[in-house]
Amino acid sequence: MATEQTGRAPRRTTCCPCGSERELSDDGVTRRAFLQGVGGATVFGAALAGLTWTAVAAAEAEAPAQLRRRALVVKPILTYDTPQRRPQTSWRSWGGIQTRDDADRELRQIRQELAAIEQRVDFPVEFLPPTGIRRIGDLANIADLDQADTYIVYAAGGWMDTFDALAQRGKNMIIFCRHKSGPVYLWYEIISPRFLRQHTDALAVQGVDDGDVVIDSQDEIVWRLRALCGLKNTMGTRIVAIGGPGAWSQPQDVVPNLVRKVWNFDIRTVSYDDLGGLIKEAKADSAARARARQRAADYLKAQGVTLETESAFVENAFLLEQVFRGVLQQADCQAITINRCMGTIMPLAETSACLTLSLLNDSRYLAFCESDFVVIPSGVLLANISGKPVFLNDPTYPHDGIITQAHCTAPRRMNGEDLEPVRILTHFESDYGAAPKVEMRKGQVVTNIVPDFALKRWVGLRGEIIDAPFMAVCRSQIDVRFACDSQTLAQRMPGFHWMTGYGDYLPELAYACKKVGIQFETLTA
Repeated sequence: MATEQTGRAPRRTTCCPCGSERELSDDGVTRRAFLQGVGGATVFGAALAGLTWTAVAAAEAEAPAQLRRRALVVKPILTYDTPQRRPQTSWRSWGGIQTRDDADRELRQIRQELAAIEQRVDFPVEFLPPTGIRRIGDLANIADLDQADTYIVYAAGGWMDTFDALAQRGKNMIIFCRHKSGPVYLWYEIISPRFLRQHTDALAVQGVDDGDVVIDSQDEIVWRLRALCGLKNTMGTRIVAIGGPGAWSQPQDVVPNLVRKVWNFDIRTVSYDDLGGLIKEAKADSAARARARQRAADYLKAQGVTLETESAFVENAFLLEQVFRGVLQQADCQAITINRCMGTIMPLAETSACLTLSLLNDSRYLAFCESDFVVIPSGVLLANISGKPVFLNDPTYPHDGIITQAHCTAPRRMNGEDLEPVRILTHFESDYGAAPKVEMRKGQVVTNIVPDFALKRWVGLRGEIIDAPFMAVCRSQIDVRFACDSQTLAQRMPGFHWMTGYGDYLPELAYACKKVGIQFETLTA
């Protein structure tokens, strides 16, 4: 592999950081990284120690075929007033809901609209019964207020103290106002100057802004709820880090701690010593080996699969998948990542981890190579928003409105349902093991996330796959056309690794990132 010659210790210029740090041992693992991976529980979270193949195999047998997202729980609240006529003075505010009967009709319409949403959405959501309130004191009578993750406030009437009290409860809040979709709402007039700006010229409410206001559109409600569902399922993610967490070419102890701070990730470390022991025991288990051989044979004879490496590598990838799935189940995790996956794992598993991670992603787990916690949160968030697997990849230099993205661990079930055609080759840089070249579909719109190293600014880029070439780079590769100026993209893209998924989810990503204080910059034409 190429190295950059400087007056200091050589630093690799490959896409993966394996072996790029100083103090390399004979096997290419630094002493610092080894200590972080094995004994770094105080820095990186709880270590999963004492794992045995008997327990892991039993857990794997009980692992679900496909994991699911938790439902977003939403409380709809109608705020309204019932003014009384008074002679020769203004006795009512704007709005078409002025009586109890008006409010009852509006609650029926809200229930119908939410039922329609629940039937058509592609994410799990639970709507609590809508409740109508006229004054702040009525909040105390809403028994299920604390059960909700999110409030939808139907702002037909009422006054600021009710809105302020809801905002102070620390829940996400969507404010819905009618213009033409029903009786016009009072807050269609005053939501900005009275509540959001609090009678000033600047936004003044913590956690609520103009992006949380929807006028008339049910679709606008839906994508915000999709974003919040993704955010709920991302916050507090528990993830297994084989060999410990890392961060591409960054100080190893900085980024994982930032991820804990921003995303509240629970990182569970499995040492390579423990993994090696599990793999050794799995290889000695004749039933496990037989199952891996059968699953590999079934995979290889399926339509759309072409084998261009040794079948033994594929069998070993399926055996490794059984180990990983069992570890995930025993750790009660949905996500896994592997540090130093280019070299360290190969002598243990006698294959590369590429196909294994692809298989896990196709089963709706979240499986990432390189243990790069700069980009992993973006993949977890995009997968939880879209409900689809995601592709961690290496970008190239943008030119002529095109960028190439490649890696060796792509899922096949990129649209969440169908398996794309695949060629099973060696991992490119080692020319060893089993790695999928997923033939992603031309014309497919994709969302790209470009995270920065500091977890402060993410760039979002919509693109279209125009080719799935076969160059001398990581096996799964796509050429993506984008609309913005190439030089602008080159100048604005931070970090290194990108995260890519089928579909357009840029509005949801921007909305979710706002809630955790990450600036999301969407690059458009």
